[in-house]
Amino acid sequence: MRQTLSFIPTLRETPADAEVKSHQLLLRAGFIRQNTSGIYSFLPLGKRVLHKVERIIREEMEAINSVEVFMPALQQAELWQETGRWYSYGDELMRLKDRNDREFALGATHEEIITSLLRDEIKSYKKLPLTLYQIQSKFRDEKRPRFGLLRGREFLMKDAYSFHATTDSLDKTYDDMMQAYSNIFSRLGLNFRAVIADSGAIGGKDNHEFMVLSEIGEDTIAYSDSSPYAANIEMAAVQMEYTRPDEQARPVEKVETPGQKTISQVAEFLETTPENCIKTLVFKADEELIVVLSRGDHEVNDVKAKHISGAKLIELATPEEVRELLSCDIGSIGPVGLPADVRVFADNAVQSIVNGITGANEDGVHLKNVTPGEDFAVEAYGDLRFIKEGDPSPDGKGTIQFARGIEVGHIFKLGTTYSEPMKATFLNDQGKAMPYIMGCYGIGVSRIVAAVAEEFQDDSGFTWPSAVAPYEIHVVPVNVKDDVQRETGEEIYEQLKAQGFEVLLDDRKERAGVKFADADLIGMPLRITVGKKAAEGILEVKMREANETAEWHKDEVLEKAREFFKK
Repeated sequence: MRQTLSFIPTLRETPADAEVKSHQLLLRAGFIRQNTSGIYSFLPLGKRVLHKVERIIREEMEAINSVEVFMPALQQAELWQETGRWYSYGDELMRLKDRNDREFALGATHEEIITSLLRDEIKSYKKLPLTLYQIQSKFRDEKRPRFGLLRGREFLMKDAYSFHATTDSLDKTYDDMMQAYSNIFSRLGLNFRAVIADSGAIGGKDNHEFMVLSEIGEDTIAYSDSSPYAANIEMAAVQMEYTRPDEQARPVEKVETPGQKTISQVAEFLETTPENCIKTLVFKADEELIVVLSRGDHEVNDVKAKHISGAKLIELATPEEVRELLSCDIGSIGPVGLPADVRVFADNAVQSIVNGITGANEDGVHLKNVTPGEDFAVEAYGDLRFIKEGDPSPDGKGTIQFARGIEVGHIFKLGTTYSEPMKATFLNDQGKAMPYIMGCYGIGVSRIVAAVAEEFQDDSGFTWPSAVAPYEIHVVPVNVKDDVQRETGEEIYEQLKAQGFEVLLDDRKERAGVKFADADLIGMPLRITVGKKAAEGILEVKMREANETAEWHKDEVLEKAREFFKK
C-alpha cells in the first residue's frame, strides 16, 4: 500500500483526554478516532490489526471444530425476559423500542438468542456436541468509558457457545477452549494468566478469565508465588485458621465515640486494634437488606456475600436505606439488637473475636465487649472477605501476591442456566427430553488491540509483533524527488509485495524527520530506509522492536527479510 493512497492521520501532540499510553499512541499513530465517549472508528491501520487478531482467533476456533455464524445485534426483549435478564442485567443493557412500541436491546451478549436458535433446530442428542461462534460488535452502556478501547460502549467481541448432551462432553470442550485461548494469546505475544473468576451477569459456574498482566489493568489478580494458582481477587478463596482467645466474655458496655466513624478512628480512640473490631455492612441483596460482618482489618467481598446470601444482585445499601432500617449513619451500625427479620452473615474470622468493638446503631456511640454467639446471632459463617497479600495460597503452596490485569477472555460452564428457563431441550439416547448443557466463551477482540498496544511500545511509538502489525515492512525513500531513491524504493516495494510480504511505501513528499517520526510511531517490525547510499545499492534497515539498525544491500533484501520473519 502506498501511504499517499491510505488514510493515516498521525498527530504530533498527545490528546489531552487519553489517560493511558496505548490510547494515546493509537490516536497519535492514526489507528483509531473517537466518535463520542466510548465509541471509536477504526482507521485503515487499526482495521488491519483487528483483521489479524480475528484471523488468529478463527484459526484456533476452527482447530477445535468451532463453526462461525453471525447473529443480529438487535435482540427482542421477549428472549431476555424468558431468562429474567431483561430485569436483572442492569443499566448497561442498551434498550430501545421500534415504531410499534416493541422493546429491543442492542446485544451486550448473545446467550438468549443462540439458545433460541438451537432450540428450534437441534432436537436429538445425535447432533451434539455443537460449538458455534461469531465475531461481532457488542453494546454496553458503560457508566464510565475509559482507557480507549479497553472499556468502551461499543466493542468487537468473539463469543462462542457450545451445546452438549452430557457434562463430560462440556468438560472436554471447556478444556479444548482453554487450550485454544492459551494458543491465541501466546501467538499474540501477550503475558497472560488464566485465573479463576466470577460469572457475573452471564451466570453458570466453573469459569476462568484470561488476564494480560499490566499496570493499567482494572482487575486485581491474586496469585501464588510458588505455584500456578491464580484467581481474580473476587474469587480467591481464603483458607486460614483463626484462633479464638482464651478469655471470658464480659458484659456489653456502651461508650461515647463522638465523630469516630471509621474502623481505624474507633480503634485508636478506644485504644485497641482493628483486628478486635467487627465491621458491619448493610447490603441490598435483590430487594432484601442483609448484614455482613468482617473483622475490622478485612474487607468484605461482595461477590462472596452474594453467593452466601443466594442473591442474584447485591450492592451496598444507601445511607438513606441504612437510616430507615437502623436509625443511624453508616459509621455507627453494628450487629447487636438488629431487627429480628434481618439476616446476618459473617466472615470466618469474626468467630475468633471475644470482647470486640462494634457500632451501637446509635450515632456517636459504640459497644465494647461484644462476642459473637453471646451478644448476637449469625445465620451462617463463611469465607466472605477479600484475600490479602501474604495470606496462604488456597492450593496450600506459597503465599499470595497481587498483580494488575486486563481481562481479554472469559470462559464459562453455563450448564442449564439458559436452556432450562427457555425450554431448550433435546431427546437423549433414551428418548427423554433434556435441557441442553451449555458453555460460553468470550474474547474481547478490540480490547486485545489495546492490550497488545499497551505491551508493545517504547518512547517513540509502537513496536508491533509481526503477528498483528498492520504491515510487516515499511519502505521509506528519504527524498522522493531524488530519482535513484524513488526508483529504488519502488523496486524494493514491488519485489517484497511479489514475494507475499505486507509492505507500506512512504511515497509522501515530506521531510525526512517527519517520515522517520511517523515510521517509529506506527511501529512496523521492519523499516527499510532508502537514502543517500541508494546509488551504491545500500539500504538502512531498522528492526523496530529491538531498536537495532543494519545495512543491507538491495540484492539481499528478500533473503534477509525471509530470515527476519522466518518465512
